[in-house]
Amino acid sequence: LFYALNLCYTDFSANDTEKRWEDSKMDACIKELYRIGIVPVVAIEDANDALPLAEALKKGGVSAIEITFRTEAAAEAIRTLTREMPDMTVGAGTVVTKAQADAAIAAGAKFIVSPGFQPELVAYVREKGIAMCPGTATPGEMEQAMSLGLDAVKFFPAEQNGGPAMLKALSAPYQNLRFMPTGGVTLENLQRYFALKQVFACGGTWLAKKEDIRAHAFETVTARTRAAVRTMLNFKIKHVGINSKDDAEAKQNASLIASIFDLDCIETPVSFFSGTAVEVMKYQGKGSLGHVAIGTDNVDRAEYYLAKRGVRFDESTRKVDSLGRSTFLYLEGEIGGFAFHLVEN
Repeated sequence: LFYALNLCYTDFSANDTEKRWEDSKMDACIKELYRIGIVPVVAIEDANDALPLAEALKKGGVSAIEITFRTEAAAEAIRTLTREMPDMTVGAGTVVTKAQADAAIAAGAKFIVSPGFQPELVAYVREKGIAMCPGTATPGEMEQAMSLGLDAVKFFPAEQNGGPAMLKALSAPYQNLRFMPTGGVTLENLQRYFALKQVFACGGTWLAKKEDIRAHAFETVTARTRAAVRTMLNFKIKHVGINSKDDAEAKQNASLIASIFDLDCIETPVSFFSGTAVEVMKYQGKGSLGHVAIGTDNVDRAEYYLAKRGVRFDESTRKVDSLGRSTFLYLEGEIGGFAFHLVEN
């Protein structure tokens, strides 16, 4: 418990020495997919459906789409979206030949995804300067991908190949490799995949099914997408912080709260916790009255989605883990006298 509580406090007097994941040399498009988190995988039979489908996804909160080369309309659908929605991260999926790769790139695809691993195709796409995320399922394929300079691959088909448990086992020896599980990913198992820190995004067909697109059931697509984003971010109130003038006042108040509600009173370097829901600071911390800690499964993604809603952040408060993923970050300003910060669940 003491270890868990210590994850919640931050010494703002020194900058973190760890390098952020987003500052790495990883392809910029892969970093963008990491921030977005969810990549809808769709098969479009009529290119005229591409724009309303993408608008439905974006309305639900997701600004990425992988259009599979399983239909004749794929290239035209990609071309339409890259022209009409330049802020949408549009990629091509089920690319298995150089001709398909050429068609996707000519249409404006920002990333290419293949179901399997073809070293020649990987090299070809990368020579074009386009992000490539090949399908892998075995350690051998993953090592081949790494030998070609890739640090992000698709894990496919994810559920049929052992799901999160298999991916967790594979992550141990390949700690510098990032994965996008696709195949059998659903709203019900989404959190299990995102619980693995090396998962940079999840691909899924459940968000926009063929029958939804044919029926123009775009409101259904928006509702599914919004539910997926909410599940992925998994916001929850972790604790409320109360400011004090000094150690003595903090200890007195924390002990009083603990005694009233029969909670443990635990001291950390900067505060006292009454149970896990109330933190009493030993000083005048952020916020006129105190702070509220909001937990999320990924601070970087939470920052991305909140920023799209106009929220601003205090960069000086950011903390990152050994992988360079943000784990702690304050929002700018106050609400009702309280500052708010994000912390990894």
